[in-house]
Amino acid sequence: TCFRALCCKGPPPPRPEYDLVCIGLTGSGKTSLLSQLCSESPENIVSTTGFSIKAVPFQNAILNVKELGGADNIRKYWSRYYQGSQGVIFVLESAFSEDDLKTARNELHPALQHPQLCTLPFLILANHQDKPAARSVQEIKKYFELEPLARGKRWILKPCSLDDMEAVKDSFSLLINLLEERDFEPSRM
Repeated sequence: TCFRALCCKGPPPPRPEYDLVCIGLTGSGKTSLLSQLCSESPENIVSTTGFSIKAVPFQNAILNVKELGGADNIRKYWSRYYQGSQGVIFVLESAFSEDDLKTARNELHPALQHPQLCTLPFLILANHQDKPAARSVQEIKKYFELEPLARGKRWILKPCSLDDMEAVKDSFSLLINLLEERDFEPSRM
């Protein structure tokens, strides 16, 4: 009976898949975070120059993440890759200089208001919290004016670092919950 219970159940039910777009400035840690989530070796990680797609497996879902490069000459094309996204991950370097932080804010604001993204769940990761110059989540929330700008939107702002991948996974689990909630909403005509 034990053998039958283990082997004769059939395949596990399929996990839902969600298509996400991941944006942020160069150096924010997008590639490193996604590589770690996929259990890839942290060696030989190269900053994304165009875009890359990774299937990030979780117990209850698979996230197909389209990571867009964050260089100045690429950011102007981000919106061309938004179509079909069901959620957004925005990674920012919480220890950025004041100028880079301002640039990140100037990129996040249009993304939150973009017609193809404005109704989607956002996960905003304040990366590199392990650095001495890292700003707290409260400082970032205030600096990025998230409360007034993102009012009525579903967004999560979480601190993270590569040293604490459990916290990163927990943040993604919260995003998956928002994506699942969205699946059960009645469609509007």
